Amino acid sequence: MNSTKNSSDLLEYVYGPVRNRLQVSVEMLSELVSQQPGILSELLEHVLDSHGKLIRPTVVLLASNFHPNDDCNVETLAAAVELLHMATLIHDDTVDSSDVRRGKATVSSVWGPNRAVLLGDYVFATSAKFVCDTENVRVIRRFAETAMELSSGELREIESAYSKDLTRAQYLDRIYRKTASLFTTAAESGAMVVGSPEHVIKALRDYGYNLGMAFQIMDDVLDFDAKEEELGKPVGNDLTQGILTMPAILVLEQYPVNNPISALCEDPSDQKKLKDALDMIHESSFIQDSIEIAKEYSSKALDSIKNIELNRSRKSLETLAEYVVYRRF
Repeated sequence: MNSTKNSSDLLEYVYGPVRNRLQVSVEMLSELVSQQPGILSELLEHVLDSHGKLIRPTVVLLASNFHPNDDCNVETLAAAVELLHMATLIHDDTVDSSDVRRGKATVSSVWGPNRAVLLGDYVFATSAKFVCDTENVRVIRRFAETAMELSSGELREIESAYSKDLTRAQYLDRIYRKTASLFTTAAESGAMVVGSPEHVIKALRDYGYNLGMAFQIMDDVLDFDAKEEELGKPVGNDLTQGILTMPAILVLEQYPVNNPISALCEDPSDQKKLKDALDMIHESSFIQDSIEIAKEYSSKALDSIKNIELNRSRKSLETLAEYVVYRRF
């Protein structure tokens, strides 16, 4: 992997073979705003105006390019995947009482939690409708399973807050459910909806899983290691809320007794204990060690697709696996 490349250049290369089709999916999302009356239009515009890098719908479109396909179904599926992602963000921000997302005020902080929950429900239902429009029962079933996994992941995160007994296996299961499950579905369903052979579907499913795991671990690293203007939210926000991520897990593994993470879990309101925990993570190798774990998942993602057709879309998927461990945002 070439860490000297600018991450935005890597992402531009990733978009290459699907840029026009991705724009069609984005236009489908934009049409939702104009079709709705009153407050719903205002809420949707606020959310859709702050969409991220569109990585998940891009994965859908790239994964469809290993078999002849009907663009319309694929573009609709890509829009559905992005809507499901957005619905989870709306709900997560509401549950976590977050004020900012991607540098912009959250729906719950501006319009209140009641409207935010209802908007999240509406966006989720719309994503389900889009998936149904593909008329592919296998894809619809996988989409429903993913919605279940996303919700259970959020519940597990709440349940494990400030838990000094959290294990690496429990953490990895949680980030699969909260993040990697949707990446897995994006890659797998993109292949499914066009009728790809089973070995291609499996390869892309494995790719999506490993890509998603690498993506979330790097998100966890950036929560400690990035600047607030890059994150669009306060640095160290996860630990402040008692969400233990890979750097904190490594502290618990290396220092099972008398460590600042455990001390913070026992007394979350103590700001000195929070500072001690953040200082330990910043002044040690735990951030770099976490990055190395993310790179391992990225390498597994590359291995997953090494035997499928080497076309321009596969090169984009390979570059995306590189991008997720070098991005800064």
